[in-house]
Amino acid sequence: MAEEIKYDESSIRSLDWREHIRLRPGMYIGKLGDGNAPDDGIYVLVKEVVDNCIDEHMMGYGNKIEISIEDRTVTVRDYGRGVPLGKLVDVASKINTGAKYDSGAFQKSVGLNGVGIKAVNALSNYFKIESYRDGKTRSAEFEKGILIKEQKEVSTSEQNGTFVTFTPDETVFKNFHFKPDFLDDLFWNYAYLNSGLTINCNGKKYVSKNGLLDLLKRKTNEDELRYPIVLLKGKDIEVAFSHNNDYGEDLYSFVNGQYTTQGGTHQQAFREAFVKTIRDFYKKDYEAADIRQSIVAAVAVRVQEPVFESQTKTKLGSQYVAEGGQSMKGFVSDFLTKELDNYLHKNPTVADTIKKRIEQSERERKELSGIKKLANERAKKANLHNKKLRDCKYHFDEEATGKNKDEIIEQQQKTTIFITEGDSASGSITKSRNTDTQAVFSLRGKPLNCFGLTKKIVYENEEFNLLQHALNIEEGLEGLRYKNIVIATDADVDGMHIRLLMMTFFLQFFPELVKQKHVYILETPLFRVRNKQETIYCYDENEKQVAIKKLSGKPEITRFKGLGEISPEEFGKFIGDDMRVQPVLLEQGEHIFSLLNYFMGKNTPQRQDFIIENLRVELDVAEDAA
Repeated sequence: MAEEIKYDESSIRSLDWREHIRLRPGMYIGKLGDGNAPDDGIYVLVKEVVDNCIDEHMMGYGNKIEISIEDRTVTVRDYGRGVPLGKLVDVASKINTGAKYDSGAFQKSVGLNGVGIKAVNALSNYFKIESYRDGKTRSAEFEKGILIKEQKEVSTSEQNGTFVTFTPDETVFKNFHFKPDFLDDLFWNYAYLNSGLTINCNGKKYVSKNGLLDLLKRKTNEDELRYPIVLLKGKDIEVAFSHNNDYGEDLYSFVNGQYTTQGGTHQQAFREAFVKTIRDFYKKDYEAADIRQSIVAAVAVRVQEPVFESQTKTKLGSQYVAEGGQSMKGFVSDFLTKELDNYLHKNPTVADTIKKRIEQSERERKELSGIKKLANERAKKANLHNKKLRDCKYHFDEEATGKNKDEIIEQQQKTTIFITEGDSASGSITKSRNTDTQAVFSLRGKPLNCFGLTKKIVYENEEFNLLQHALNIEEGLEGLRYKNIVIATDADVDGMHIRLLMMTFFLQFFPELVKQKHVYILETPLFRVRNKQETIYCYDENEKQVAIKKLSGKPEITRFKGLGEISPEEFGKFIGDDMRVQPVLLEQGEHIFSLLNYFMGKNTPQRQDFIIENLRVELDVAEDAA
């Protein structure tokens, strides 16, 4: 008989604010991660501090933010009003304490719950906050949320504002590093949403005059657009859009300067209002999917007391633009009904181009309708979940899991599907994975090179059709079942080729998966270096040499080529909390067709010259190093 677990008064604990944040960081900053994903916790920490600076700017105080990120330490200085000196320590260390509850002080703020900067404090090895206010200054220093030093109020010649510096706790964020590309995106988004604001980070300036127009110019290649970007501005709302030749929708949405990566009520309101306005203008009941196919758009709204679905503020839940005010749906619809309709009447060339794009999507959809029906029937007969997919237990149904919303969101961030090839590789991952949040999709041999093919091939090719069903992305990303899509292939030529073929599939037919940074490459160790006392796994030649020196003597060295060579017991160490992945990233405005044409097209001699030339460079570097 199993030992009875004791449950009495001694089982009940009350955690203080810092203990709770450190015990349940996912509730406050989403997933932890090592910095290889744009939504990893270290970027949320940066964002929480900068959000406070943005709120000051939005209220009309301070048009400059200075940021320094060196090694693992972040420093942020704004020129707003400065935190009231008598409340400096409370603001940094007392949960649910802040000025954002006072709607007069912060009308349309990003941070409302008095939590963000406390989470930064609790999850930092070192945290310092200093306020300059009306010729006086005061500072406080903390270690992992514990106050270690407090400077009393003294005189200063510094301009009003707030200074924060912090170093994330390496015991929480293991092996973390900041990726410049992700920081770049973060700071540019702030600049696009706040005209008149200048952000300086490590000597680089972020400033925008044209708001969302500048954003879309950076996010797209203008040569791919069907017509020049349309920019519409109103009170507390701004919209920019165009159409290109990609499949799917490419939407960016913002609330009070906050990038809502998971959308929300404002994004859904835009999608519905855009469709309605287009139908009314052309006086034709086009399918919504045809209207929105290939759209690239950005929508930004400012609302009073926004309600987000989690502390990380990635999805808006507000149904109204202000308490007792107009609904979000009505607000966005009224704006587009007037402004977009006026624009289309004044710009008949653009209106005609949009009409042709919609009708093209309509033709393509009708051509696919019969094929899609047969493909869906084949997918059911193929018994996807037994044949190709080893699913995880977690589902997004709050009632089914019996968990609260914060736990649901925390689990959702961890959902991962590994796409791998071969029985041995998929077998190792299947046996060692976390069955709660990790799924495995097994490819059968090398997938088809789909470059230059139409979406018809997604339904005609069994492999692609079943993968599409496993991800649940046929109708768009709203139903995406896994937050992270990880391509896991062998570390050899065939593995690299499969990796390229899978990236081609996603970029060709579901580019928004890549643009929204859902696709990753799994890194597994190339070497195992061990003696009788210790085993070290190494991911490259440099790490191997370091391990050999550390273990001294003649340690045993194993070179892993295939995933199947790594036992399930070992593999579990490489796909857990410390899993190393590299995101598949596109350079801003990169032309997807040109990219795929170069790497997957019929220009073999050109690629061969590229390989030879770059191989020479690598050899020259190696010789110089020697």
